[in-house]
Amino acid sequence: MQDRQEQISQVVVTAGQMRDIEKRIFAEGMPVVALMEKVAGLIARRIPEIPANTPLLKGSRVGILVGPGHNGGDALVVARELYFRGYKVWIYSPFSKLKELTSQHLQYAQSLGIPIYQTIEQLPDSDLLIDGLFGFGLERNLTDPIASAINQLNELSIPIYSIDLPSGLHTDTGEVLGTAIRATHTFCLGLWKLAFFQDRALEYLGKAELIDFDIPLADVEAVLKDAPKIKLITRAKALATLPLRRPAVTHKYKEGHLLLICGSRRYAGGAILTGLGARASGVGMLSIAVPESLKPLLVSHLPEALIVGCPETESGAIAHLKLPQNTDLSSFNAIACGPGLTRDATPIVQEAINSDRPLLLDADGLNILAQMGAIATLKKRQAVTVLTPHTGEFERLFPDVADAKHDRVKAVQEAAAQSEAIVLLKGARTAIANPQGAVWIVPESTPALARGGSGDVLTGLLGGLLAQATTKQIPLEDIVATAAWWHSQAGILAAQERTELGVDAFTLTQYLMKALT
Repeated sequence: MQDRQEQISQVVVTAGQMRDIEKRIFAEGMPVVALMEKVAGLIARRIPEIPANTPLLKGSRVGILVGPGHNGGDALVVARELYFRGYKVWIYSPFSKLKELTSQHLQYAQSLGIPIYQTIEQLPDSDLLIDGLFGFGLERNLTDPIASAINQLNELSIPIYSIDLPSGLHTDTGEVLGTAIRATHTFCLGLWKLAFFQDRALEYLGKAELIDFDIPLADVEAVLKDAPKIKLITRAKALATLPLRRPAVTHKYKEGHLLLICGSRRYAGGAILTGLGARASGVGMLSIAVPESLKPLLVSHLPEALIVGCPETESGAIAHLKLPQNTDLSSFNAIACGPGLTRDATPIVQEAINSDRPLLLDADGLNILAQMGAIATLKKRQAVTVLTPHTGEFERLFPDVADAKHDRVKAVQEAAAQSEAIVLLKGARTAIANPQGAVWIVPESTPALARGGSGDVLTGLLGGLLAQATTKQIPLEDIVATAAWWHSQAGILAAQERTELGVDAFTLTQYLMKALT
């Protein structure tokens, strides 16, 4: 059984859910003032530990940005604690009306002699800013004078640490509401908010960390019990899902047989990279169907795989599958189809879709599916389908669902529900949804993966894991999330050793196994 901290670290909530959880805590007797003291105390102790361009030594100048609500109250308690520890603290409080508790903390700070300013022009220099202007739940656009004040603060070349969420971000979608603080570090309070995993919010969040203030799991479960679960895929969960150990007595076909259908004369590299990704998955048997002219090339790179040379069109695409004697698509545990095919291979993709095998579609497999009508086509399938689009492919597949640029989580949920497929939407924070509405999010990645061929590696890796999962009764949604996490971790590790510019797709394949150690 997971311990409480591990479970809490995986939970992602909306603003409404967080509000309901807090209501339960307060209704059960937790005083608001006590919670504020606890949260702010944790932040105040954490601030001096965070590495920055210059260490935050005693005597450093710290500016506290105070809003009208309890987020401002949190910031004021942080101000008081830092003041008592010897920091030179000043407060920016531009609002005339404050919540009662926040007003009391401001009054006490003033009694201590902490300078308080109401306009941006008055503010003295500082080494660090603490943003407590607005917390979770903000829904309206910020306007002047606070909007222009935020813009001026963003222009200062000093670190800004935000409490709960950078002021100006929508808690659920990550939308910038007019303008927003560009934080260098954000302390997310209690539970992860959805905005932390929306791609468009990432440039405002800086380094994010969860401040766990001991929310009872019972309160979290009570609020979330009837809602589709949104979870982060953690290292512990991913490693527990992977089929890392095998029985003492087994054979290659018991460890999964994957068929890759990929490549064309124009895009031979896609087939190689997909095959190398599949090799790293540990799948027991790997068959790769490619145009006949590519067979020698694939054999040279993947000698352990069964390379199936197929008749090809004049353009060099697969004309039709020519599988070994006594073999058909039902012989495989899973099929992965798409990288490098070109749209000339439309009949091949249609054949794969008509099969009764778990099917992964990527790249041209997705483009061909979009031409066929994704939702209507997929609803006819009897077996599980996994789709791995980037944003552009997603919009072609699902033109009538939520805007993936606006709210990636809502979009992927709708797409999975309508298509009855598992949908993996690639991005800086990859999101995966099943038809029941559950969502898995990969919590970290690297822009080093923004390279041609990176997605082909993921297709092969995921295909190999799907083939193994079907032989071991591992939930396919979990294995999809695990593959995405593994792929990201390999990219992160490679970037650490080679810089973000040094991680081409072939290099990425060499870090897949290293990422698990």
